[in-house]
Amino acid sequence: MVKRGQIRFFDIVNFLLLGFVAFASLFPFIHMASVVLSSPEHVIRNEVGLWPRGLQWDAIGAAIGDERLWIGYRNTLLYLVLGCCISMILTILGAYALSRKSLIFGKPVMLIIVFTIMFNGGMIPFYLVMKSYGLMDTIWAMVLPSAINTYNLIVMRTFFQGIPVEIEESGRIDGLSDFGLLPYIIIPLSKPVLMTVGLFYAVEIWNSFSAALLLLRDSNLFPLQLMIRNLVVVGQSGDVLETSVASGRTVVLESLKYALILLGSLPIIMVYPFIQKHFEQGALLGSVKG
Repeated sequence: MVKRGQIRFFDIVNFLLLGFVAFASLFPFIHMASVVLSSPEHVIRNEVGLWPRGLQWDAIGAAIGDERLWIGYRNTLLYLVLGCCISMILTILGAYALSRKSLIFGKPVMLIIVFTIMFNGGMIPFYLVMKSYGLMDTIWAMVLPSAINTYNLIVMRTFFQGIPVEIEESGRIDGLSDFGLLPYIIIPLSKPVLMTVGLFYAVEIWNSFSAALLLLRDSNLFPLQLMIRNLVVVGQSGDVLETSVASGRTVVLESLKYALILLGSLPIIMVYPFIQKHFEQGALLGSVKG
C-alpha cells in the first residue's frame, strides 16, 4: 500500500509539473493567436488574454496579403530543400567514415572536429572568409557555411557505431564494399537518426537569421525570419498598416506583428508531430555512446 501511495503521489506531481511546463510553452502562442483574432480596441486597451475578444481576421488578412512575406517563404523553402540535401549527404558521408575503426588518423580528426564546438573564429573572420570566397549576396551563403553541424555529425557517427558488426560482415560476404554497405545496409537501418538529424538541420535553416543579416544585402534573397524581422522591428510594416483596412477597420501594429510571427513559426512546428517517434529514438540512440 505504501508503494502504491508513493507511485500515485509521484504520478500526480509529475502530471502537474508536466502540465505546467506544457502550459508555459503553449501560452505565448495562444496569447499571440488571441491578439491576432481580437478587435483593435481590445488590443489597444490590453484586454486580451487567452481568448480573443471581438473576433476578426483583419490582421491575418493583412499579413497574408504582404508580398514580402511570401518572398521570404519562397527563399526559406529553397534554402531548406537545398541545404538539407547538401547537409545530409555530407553528414552521412563524414559520420560513416569517422565511425569506421579502420580509418587512418580517425581519432585525431575527431578531436579536431570536436574542438570546433568549443572554439570558433568569430563573426568578423567568418564574414571575411565568406567575402573572399565570393558568397556574399548568393544562395550559397545560406547553404554552404552551415552544411555540416558538428553535433549532428557526432550523433550520426555514434548511431553508425552502434550498428552490429555482424550485419556489415554479412554484407561484405555478399560482395559489398564500403560504397555498397552505406546505401544498402547502413542507411536503411538508420531511419531514426536520419529523421532526427534532418529535423535538426531543417529547424536550423528555417530559423536562420544572423548569417542572412550578415551576408545578404539583396532583399529578394532574404529568408523568412529576416523578412519578418524587417517587417516587425525595423518599421517597414508601416505601409502595411496604412493599407490593411478591412470593413472600415485598421489593423493594429501589435496584431500584425503577432500574425507575422505565427505565420513564420507554425509550419516548422506542425512537422514535428509526424516524426516525433523517429526523433525520440534517434536522439536517444545517437547520444548514448561516446
